[in-house]
Amino acid sequence: MQRLLRLARIISVGIRFGLDEFVLAHARTRFLLVAVQRVLFWRRLTEPRAVRLRLALEALGPLFVKFGQVLSTRRDLLPADIADELAKLQDQVPPFSTALAHAQLERSFGRPVTEVFEQFEAQPVASASIAQVHFAVLPGGRECAVKILRPNMQQAIEKDVALLDSAASLIETLWVDGRRLKPREVVAEFAMHLNDELDLMREASNASQLRRNFAGSPLLMIPEIYWDYCSSSVMVMQRISGIPISHVERLRAAGIDIPRLARAGVEIFFTQVFRDGFFHADMHPGNIFVSTDAEIRGKYVAVDFGIMGTLTDVDKNYLAQNFLAFFQRNYKRVAQAHIEAGWVPPDTRVDEFENAIRAVCEPVFDRPLKDISFGRVLLRLFQTSRRFNVEIQPQLVMLQKTLLNIEGLGRQLDPELDLWKTAKPYLERWMSEQLGWRGLLRGLQNEAPRWVNMLPQLPRLAHRALDADHVAGIEQALERLAAEQSRRHRSTVMLCLLLAALLAWQIVLAL
Repeated sequence: MQRLLRLARIISVGIRFGLDEFVLAHARTRFLLVAVQRVLFWRRLTEPRAVRLRLALEALGPLFVKFGQVLSTRRDLLPADIADELAKLQDQVPPFSTALAHAQLERSFGRPVTEVFEQFEAQPVASASIAQVHFAVLPGGRECAVKILRPNMQQAIEKDVALLDSAASLIETLWVDGRRLKPREVVAEFAMHLNDELDLMREASNASQLRRNFAGSPLLMIPEIYWDYCSSSVMVMQRISGIPISHVERLRAAGIDIPRLARAGVEIFFTQVFRDGFFHADMHPGNIFVSTDAEIRGKYVAVDFGIMGTLTDVDKNYLAQNFLAFFQRNYKRVAQAHIEAGWVPPDTRVDEFENAIRAVCEPVFDRPLKDISFGRVLLRLFQTSRRFNVEIQPQLVMLQKTLLNIEGLGRQLDPELDLWKTAKPYLERWMSEQLGWRGLLRGLQNEAPRWVNMLPQLPRLAHRALDADHVAGIEQALERLAAEQSRRHRSTVMLCLLLAALLAWQIVLAL
C-alpha cells in the first residue's frame, strides 16, 4: 500500500509540474502529449521547463535530487537550460529551518548550541539532499563547518528505495534484457551507499581515511575532522576557503591554471582508484572546490564523503591493465577477457565482439572532449552490450558513477583535455610500480611477517615430510597446490583485460 501511495505521489508531482512534457516529447509519442494537455486543460504552467523539473525533483525527495545532481554534470547530454537549473541541486536545495538545525545539534551534544560553539551562523552556507552545512567557530577560535543531517531522512529514502526495488523486479520480469541488466542488484548497491551516507560518523571516518591517503599531496586537500564534535547526525570539520570547481571564470580571475587543474583532476581520480582502491564517489561540482588559502592555493578541496567506493587488489589490477589495453587499442585482448571472465556467453565469437568494440571506441581516440559526442558513444555502447548479452557488474556501480562525474568535470574545466593522453602515462607508471621490481619488493615486505611465523615450524614440518605415512598425502597436496597455482595464474591473466568503455556503457545501464 505504501508503495502504491508513493507511486501515486510521484505521478501527482509529475502532473503538477508538467513533466509529461519531458516523458512524451518524442515524435512517436507527441500525440499522447497533446491528449494529456487537453485533458489537463485547467493546468497553468508558468515556470520554464528547467525550473519545473528542478522543483519536481526537490518535491519528490533526496533520491530524486541525487539523480538530478548526476544529470547536472553531463552538459554534453542535456540542453543548457536544464543543465544550469539542475546544477542548483548540488548545493542549493531548500534548507530546513534554523530551529530544526538547533534541535538536531542539541540532541547530538546534549546541551545548548551556545555552549558548544562560540559562534554559529543561522543561515546555512550550503544545502543538499541529505544534509546542510553551517559555518561556526569552536572554543579557542577555530573556524569550522558543521554538517547537519536532514530530519526524517531514513524513512523518506526507505520508501523510495522500496519503490525502485519494485520497479526493478518488474523490469526483470517483463523486459527481455531485465535479467542481464541486474536492476535489483544495482538498486541494492545504490541503497547500501545511501544508507551509509545517512551516518555522519561513517562519513567522518571516510574523510579521515582520504585525508591520510593524500597527506602531503600537492594536488588534493581534505579538511581535518574534529572528532570531539561528531556524531551520527552531526559532523564538524575544518573550514576551508575555496571557489567551486564549476565557477571557471572565477578560477581564471583568481589566476588558477585551468588546463593544469583539469590534468590534476584526472591524476587524483586514478590515484584514488588504482593506488588506494578507495575513492570519492560523489564528485559533482557542489562537492569539489579549489583552495584560495595562501598555503594550499590552487589545490583541489573535496567535501561530502558520504559515498565512497572501494576496490579489491584484483579489481585494481584488472581495471588498470585493461585501461592500458584500451589505450593501446588491442580490442582482441579486451574481447577475449570478457569471454574468459564470463561477462559474455562462452560461445561469443571473439572476432565479432572485437569488431563491435572497435567500431564504438575508435572514433573517440586522439580527440579532445569538445569533439566527442558522448551521447552518441553511450548509445552505441548500449546497443553493443545488448547485442552481445554483456552482464552488468553491480559492484562497479560507484566507479561508473564517478567516471561519469569526472568526465563531466573535465568537460567544464578544459574542453581541449585529451583524457587518453593524460591518463596513459599515469597508468603506465602505476603498472610499472605494481608489476616491476618495486611491486616485488612490496610483496616481499607484505609476506615477511607470515614467513617469520613459519620459520620456527620448519623442523617439525620437515620431520613430518620424512615420515613415510605422510609422503603420499604430501604428494597429493603438492599436486593440488600446483593445480591451484595454475588456476590462479589463468585467473590473473583473465583479470588483466577489462575495457574502460565497458564502464561507460554500464554507466548508462546502472543509472
